[in-house]
Parts: sequence; structure tokens; C-alpha cells
Amino acid sequence: MNVSLVMTVIGADRPGLVGRLAAVVAAQGGNWLESRMAHLAGQFAGILRIEVPADQKQQIVAALHALATDGLVVNVHEGRPTTVPAQTLVAVAVVGHDCPGIVREISQVLAQQQVNVEELTTHTESAPMSGETLFHAQARVQLPPTCTLPQLRQSLEEIAADLMVDITVVPDQDRR
Repeated sequence: MNVSLVMTVIGADRPGLVGRLAAVVAAQGGNWLESRMAHLAGQFAGILRIEVPADQKQQIVAALHALATDGLVVNVHEGRPTTVPAQTLVAVAVVGHDCPGIVREISQVLAQQQVNVEELTTHTESAPMSGETLFHAQARVQLPPTCTLPQLRQSLEEIAADLMVDITVVPDQDRR
């Protein structure tokens, strides 16, 4: 029997960190299933899920924690099987002038509607003509049975003007 382990990793960015992490997983008989990793402000940060034989769980957790000697902090949590009822998946895209509070305001609307965020990525960049900072967000969310796509779109459009952002809400085409 295998167990799923979900972990966060963070450390000063340098070449070889992913390789070191992958070597520990492989040496303990683990299987790297999915991950999201990035260089952020000089730090290497990520989240990943592996599967490991149940009888190897303690050994792999110890080996992952030992990576602290290489400057990589790893927090490990055992994953749980989930049985989620079929729900509508929606893609939400946000773009506009960067200002504090955009993520807070949008996430409050999602929480009020009981919408679950499955995935969120954000970044900023310079606008091509003006050089001003633009904020971009891409989210993949699950609508509960009590919320429809038009209801979510309406709720987000109500705050878009105040935030000075464009928000697009469409059915998600990537049904992983």
C-alpha cells in the first residue's frame, strides 16, 4: 500500500536543489507525482506531491527533513484521499494596474460564494507602453452547487471597477 505525501520546500535558490530533492525521493522508493516550483525573490519555493510505500514513510520523511543541512526546509504532510462530488470548474483571469488588496478582495468574493480555489498563480510585469506595473492572476476554481457561473461572474464584476482590473470568468477547459 502506498501513501501520498504533500510537502512544501523553501531555501536560498541555487542550481541543483530540484535534483537533490528528486534524488532523496527516488532513493527512498518514492514516486514524484506533481509539483509547482518557482524562484521568488532569491528563494526556491515549491509544493509537491509524492507517493511512497507506506512502510517507507518514516524513512523518507526523515531523509527529506535532513535536507535542512543543504539549506532546504521541507514540511511534509500526509495526503488524504478525497471524494469530491462533481462540481463546475471555472477559470478566472485578472489583469490590471497593480495595487495592494487585489488578491484579498477577489478571494473574499470567492469565499462568500463558497467557491474553492484549486490553483492560483499571480505575477506582475511592466506594461508595454507606459511601463506601469500590471498585475496578472490566473485561478482555477470549483463552484459549489449553490453558485452558478453567471452568479460568480456578476459578483466579481461588481468589484472589478473599484480594483481597476479586468476579470474574465469562463468554464475551465482543462479538466485534469
